[in-house]
Amino acid sequence: MESKGLHPEEKGQDDLLNRLFDQIYDELYSLAQDQRARWRGMDTLNTTALLHETYLKLKKHNPAQIESRRHFMGLASKAMRHVLINYAEKRLALKRGGGSQAASFDEASLIADDAAAEELINLHQALEKLEKMNNRQGRVVECRFFGGMSVADTAFSLNVSEATVKRDWQAACDWLYTQLGDASTNRGRES
Repeated sequence: MESKGLHPEEKGQDDLLNRLFDQIYDELYSLAQDQRARWRGMDTLNTTALLHETYLKLKKHNPAQIESRRHFMGLASKAMRHVLINYAEKRLALKRGGGSQAASFDEASLIADDAAAEELINLHQALEKLEKMNNRQGRVVECRFFGGMSVADTAFSLNVSEATVKRDWQAACDWLYTQLGDASTNRGRES
């Protein structure tokens, strides 16, 4: 599913997005499970809810502009990152007594504990700093960490060489590790 079949003119935008989503649903579901496990949550229903929230974010994009499965996975990585961050922020706001609007699913169980929510917010803030300094390195982290993409898929998605992805991944992990001062950033670094 690279470029073929991604731009049919006979279908509407929602139909195209639904077909794209259906084609890689299993891959996205597995990614959502991995993210839930990473942030200390394994409930299948909540994995499904995370995936559906990601779908709703993706619905804001014009599916006709999606070039390939890898491009779509890159967009999904960004969407999933933002869903996780939004719910971590809501969890911390609830902890601090801040008023939070009702969410479409139980944010308290999406991010399993306050420490995980804070860790995710800290990572997000460090990643935003990195993106300002080196946007490509930030995108590499987003694809690899939040998107679970391989080096090859990340390279294709970002239109750079695999060697560039590997260098950017190493540099970004080193920088994030220094910024966060936490070994959790190093998880999966060699892959």
